[in-house]
Amino acid sequence: MVQRMLFGRKSNLTFQTFLSGMPARDYMYQKTPYEAQIKQAAEMIREAEFILVGAGAGLSAAAGLTMGGSRFTENFKDFIEKYGGPYMTDMYSAGFYPFRTEEAKWGYWSKSGMVNRVLPGALPLYRKVYQLAADKPHFVLTTNVDHQFFLSGFDEKKVFATQGDYGLIQCRKGCHPKTYDAVEMFQQMDQARKDCLVPSYLVPKCPVCGGPMEMNLRCDQYFVEDGNWHQAERRFSEALSECETKRTVLLELGAGFNTPTIIRFPFEKLVREYNNMSLIRLNMEEAVVPESFGDRAVGINEDMRTSIEDLLQEVGS
Repeated sequence: MVQRMLFGRKSNLTFQTFLSGMPARDYMYQKTPYEAQIKQAAEMIREAEFILVGAGAGLSAAAGLTMGGSRFTENFKDFIEKYGGPYMTDMYSAGFYPFRTEEAKWGYWSKSGMVNRVLPGALPLYRKVYQLAADKPHFVLTTNVDHQFFLSGFDEKKVFATQGDYGLIQCRKGCHPKTYDAVEMFQQMDQARKDCLVPSYLVPKCPVCGGPMEMNLRCDQYFVEDGNWHQAERRFSEALSECETKRTVLLELGAGFNTPTIIRFPFEKLVREYNNMSLIRLNMEEAVVPESFGDRAVGINEDMRTSIEDLLQEVGS
């Protein structure tokens, strides 16, 4: 397939053809010592002509943006005490709570937006990922909605956040293809919130149909893919075309088996079909790689705070 591209045929790789639901049949944990894996991965990056980063929830968790534990109980104590039940166990589950009013719903989501999008700023681990990729042509595909890639140095034109953003809202029914920046609104709600509720005058309404608004997070058929989303999708397809003809490293960070059809399985598909591509898979618990990939895959089963730091140092050396 690479040879066909070299002879001038048009690429058929787009975001839609990139996606894959086919898992590998020969997963294995590599027995190579950790230090040797870091050296091998660093050599792949040094020799790469293009780096395609694929990042899932594991990266944000390693960076400190965990959805449960003390981070949830400390920030959402009032919500846990008021609502309790099976939903208020972590930030992900709490998002499905059947709030009875818009004031209650936005009381929760404005807090979540502040905690996960507005207050953290650029986290050190994401800055280190940027340092790993910055000196090479690169592009980022991520399912994370915390805006960290945009905050940590990456050019916004080189990032495709497929699943939305904690800082955007949309019409609940998707009546028009537009999203709206909600950061300032969340800050106002955070100041005005009482008893887990926001004042009625701060509840947003769709400027087109007058109906309720929703977070721009992919959860149903009403998720809005606006103009910026489609531009990012086109730029991602262009990056895929570039990957076809260059020595490409697929740097997969924390993409497990929750939504594997967006990053994990497609990355494996690329390595199967293109001899010029190799895979570096960093994942604390799910760093299995296909045995058939041989030395074109490294699966590092380690805390990413450690492995990314070690990899960055080894690349620099």
